[in-house]
Amino acid sequence: MVLRRALRRNRGRRSAAGGTVVLALIAVLLGLPRVASAVPSFASQTGLPCAQCHVMAFGPQLTEYGRQFKLNGYTFAKPDGGFRIPLAATVLAGYSSVSKAAPTPQPFSDKDNLALQEVSVYFAGRITDHLGAFVKATYDNIFDTKTWDTLDVRYARPVDFGGHSAVVGIDVNNYPKAQDLWNNVSIWSFPYVQPELVPFPNTAPVIRGRFGNTVLGASVYSMIDNRVYAEVGFYRGLTNKWLGDLGDSGADPHIVGAAPYARVSVQQHQGPHYFQVGAVYFSVKQQPLGALSETDRYTDYGLDGSYQWNVGTANAIDAHASWIHEDRSLGASFATGASDATSNSLDSLQADVSYILQQTWAASLGLFSTNGTTNHLMFAPGAVFGSASGAPTTRGYTVQLEWIPFGKSGSFAAPWVNVRVGLQYTGYWRFNGAAGNYDGFGRNASDNNSLFLFTWLAF
Repeated sequence: MVLRRALRRNRGRRSAAGGTVVLALIAVLLGLPRVASAVPSFASQTGLPCAQCHVMAFGPQLTEYGRQFKLNGYTFAKPDGGFRIPLAATVLAGYSSVSKAAPTPQPFSDKDNLALQEVSVYFAGRITDHLGAFVKATYDNIFDTKTWDTLDVRYARPVDFGGHSAVVGIDVNNYPKAQDLWNNVSIWSFPYVQPELVPFPNTAPVIRGRFGNTVLGASVYSMIDNRVYAEVGFYRGLTNKWLGDLGDSGADPHIVGAAPYARVSVQQHQGPHYFQVGAVYFSVKQQPLGALSETDRYTDYGLDGSYQWNVGTANAIDAHASWIHEDRSLGASFATGASDATSNSLDSLQADVSYILQQTWAASLGLFSTNGTTNHLMFAPGAVFGSASGAPTTRGYTVQLEWIPFGKSGSFAAPWVNVRVGLQYTGYWRFNGAAGNYDGFGRNASDNNSLFLFTWLAF
């Protein structure tokens, strides 16, 4: 849910310079007559269908091959591949409806909307034998903004030592957890796409998206014996000048110093079964506007796991779960009157499971829960987005049905075109602290239940 909030915040700002970057990429894409025969760029590079890397033949859930492709720096390629321009594009459009009218940006309706949500262009693929990148720029039609989006640049190579094999690498990215190989906590986690024109909860752990596209980080990582993964790195905030040039003017996160990030994970294959368990750590210090010397610190500790069965066969299961605990030290917020305490905490739990038939049809169920310390200033009453109780408690579910007709060997226009069509329903048992009259203005949690019928096209 915080991803949707981060998108609203970051993309609700305009920049002519950021627009120039995106429009230049689009111009290159449209101006090259051979590009249509070279995208989606990863499939073109490897000569393999999208289903080789993705559980449902259209991202983002990864198969074992997909995880290896990302781990090794997006560099796998067919031997006779030759030079290919690694460009691609996606379009996301849909119809969204919320149970009870809620504020939206003009000229959209406050209840039902049929809209083009976003258009993205990508530089995605191999640069050298050991260097590759996934670079995304997005035009958001809802907020009429053009910005940089996800950046993930990798250098990786295999090594052998003491009878063990490993892949070691260096990663640079602008979205904590975007570089992760698993979809349990990252930007790529379920439900993968969400409507922008519906209400969203008021808080979530920072690692679930708060600093997306406003930081730049570097890390070193290694996968040993294709079993144990470890990564450590740091993030720094970007200035308004830098972000303004990239389309996010005014989004400076005011991070003080370096924000450490660490990740460990263990995976195991056993016949048709795949298991993974891991842990993550992220800690960031901020000095909000108006604070003098005081700072706020957010420290996240998380556990996550995933399970896959029979991926790539006629019947498959893909499941993920994550728990994040966040400690908040709020000295700056308390000093500036934005918090009624100097500390509090937050817990977030998410889980989802999908049943996939022929990598074409999928039925998914996701559950989510956020609980935390009551804070009447941080979570104040307010129509739709506020909390009358001062509590951040939110609980609900998402049900999703999807059809992915292409992306397999022999599919129409393979591998140049792919599409994902889905019907998503999100329901809330509690929202921002309560089930009934949660905002103090008569709105109930179920009033924010939403329906989203979407089409996600890649070419």
